[in-house]
Order: sequence, then structure tokens, then C-alpha cells
Amino acid sequence: MQKKLLGRWGVFAVAATLAASVVTGCGSDSEDAASTAEGTIGIAYSLGGRDVPGFNQLAYIGVEPLLAENPNLELIESQDNPTATDDQRAERLRLMAQKGANPIVVVGFTYAAALGKVAPEFPDTTWGIVDDSSVTAPNVHSIVFKEEEGSYLVGVAAALKSKSGNVGFIGGVNTPLIAKFEAGFIAGAKAVNAKIKVQSTYISNFPDFSGFNDPAKGYEAAKGMFENGADVVYAAAGGTGTGLHKAASELKKWSIGVDADEATYPAHADYVSTILTSMLKRVDVGVGAFVKDALAGNPTAGVKTWGVAEGGVGYTTTGGYIDDITSKIDEYSAKIASGEVVVPTDPKA
Repeated sequence: MQKKLLGRWGVFAVAATLAASVVTGCGSDSEDAASTAEGTIGIAYSLGGRDVPGFNQLAYIGVEPLLAENPNLELIESQDNPTATDDQRAERLRLMAQKGANPIVVVGFTYAAALGKVAPEFPDTTWGIVDDSSVTAPNVHSIVFKEEEGSYLVGVAAALKSKSGNVGFIGGVNTPLIAKFEAGFIAGAKAVNAKIKVQSTYISNFPDFSGFNDPAKGYEAAKGMFENGADVVYAAAGGTGTGLHKAASELKKWSIGVDADEATYPAHADYVSTILTSMLKRVDVGVGAFVKDALAGNPTAGVKTWGVAEGGVGYTTTGGYIDDITSKIDEYSAKIASGEVVVPTDPKA
């Protein structure tokens, strides 16, 4: 699984390695310090915990090599639940810090309010939060991504593969974060075909997060898009995306996954023949760099943004379904990395 996730993600594999080296302050001193680390790492997962494929599992993959290399390094884990309040999330984070975890990785923007309360209470603990940059504190490192750039690339793939000139986007929850996925997908598709039709819908509206885990509604939304002429649909919707893949498989259309290589998910084994590609969001790279820095005694605060140029987002080629167009997609990747193409973050832009 790890090798698959760390496989192809555009033309910037080398850039990712270099970016990780720069961000972690890699050099022999940093690597030696990390390789002899002792103590405890904490990870507070989003819904479902470590074994949920996607950014939860990727966060663990990011620290897994460090744990394997350091027998004296321990891991404390916890996970969110659908009915948790900010106060309950805050208490979960306090317990981790009280048990001596340092650094602590918090997975998902739903923890932002809780972390804003708890980080000042534990100023000697280094905190990293994935997918949020609103918590500003001298001991908080934000790990964020240019999801719009990775979505642009799969939008290009969708338009190049579409025979109907009609594609779709399904967002899990209507938030500014998920809107970035939609904006990039639309822009990428229209870069290939200015006249392409893009259908868009969201499963739920903030603060209702059920849209991230409702495969039945994902199935109905995708089926409706396919019946309305779409032949490729992309979902940025967590577990809801399983419904998309099921609908695509039944109707012999294409689906596009998100965050990790969804064609490798055990739950998607019956759908692999119609998963065109997945947009990769390299949470493993961002989390791994942050934790290695902290363990080496070089914690960083502030915001680190991972895009195409940094090796933070990309796409998969599992199944070989886009092998005939990867060179074209990589041309767009290069334009994004150079700054020639600036991808919008607002789907209405």
C-alpha cells in the first residue's frame, strides 16, 4: 500500500523528494537526530481512524518509517466521532498532551477550534494540523495543500477521456476547502475543452458533515449525473465516493477518486475497472516532514503549503487507463509548477 501511494503522481517525483528535504531541514544532522529519536508521537484522526483509506491512513503512513526505524519511539492514537463537540475534541487532545505525546498531529479542519483552545495550554508541545491554517500559535504547524492544483490535473484527464463533453463533480460537504477541489476540476476540464459541461453538486452543507460518509447519496448523485449525460465524475467526498464508484461500475462510466489511490482500496475491488484515476493529496509527505523536523529538535510553526511544485498533489495511473494521455497531463503539471498556470480556488471565478 505504501509503495502504491508513493508511486506516480505526475512529473514531479523528484521535486517531492527535494521539497521534503528542504522542509525537514534534512541533512545528516537532522536525519541522525530523527533516527535516534525517543518519546511519543500523537495522531488524532478524523472520522474512522487509521484504517480508513485516505488522509487518515496517509497520516499514519507518514510516520510509519520513523516508528520502524526507532524502537524507542511510541505512538498514541485517537479518532473523532460524528457527534463529537469541540469541547470533546479538545479534551481528547489534552489527554494526548498529558500523556507526553510530542509532536501531535491533528488530522482535519474539524479539530481547528479544539486545537485553538488546547495549543496555548501546552506551549512546549509541537502541534501539526492537516487541512487548516486558521490556528495561529508559536507551537502550531499547519499542513495544507493546493487541492485545486491536483483537481485541475484530474479535470484535464476527465476532459481528455470524455466522449460526451459532459463531466461531473460531487463534493461531500459544501465548505471553502471542498470548493477548491471543484474549482480546480472545472478549470482543468475547461482548459482542455472550453465548451465542456460540468455538473456539480454537494451532499450536505456545513456544519452537517454527513456528506463525507454517505455512499447511498453518493450513488444517487452520481447516477443522476451519468443519466444526464456525464461520462466521467469526480468526487471529493470521503466515504461517499464509494457510491460514485459503484454507480460508474454499474453504468460502465468513469469515476475519479481523491486523496489516495482509490483503485487500491479493498472496498473498491469490484470497481477498479472503471476508476479512471485518483487525485493524490500527499498527506503522508506533509506529516512525515513535520514530524521528522520536530523529532530532530527543529519544530516549525506557521503554514506549509504543498502543491504540484512541492510534490504535494498529483494523480495516479493505476490500471493504465490514462497511459495514453499522461504526457498531456504532465504538460499542464509543468505549467502549474512554473507559475504559467494559476489554478483558481473559487468555482465561480
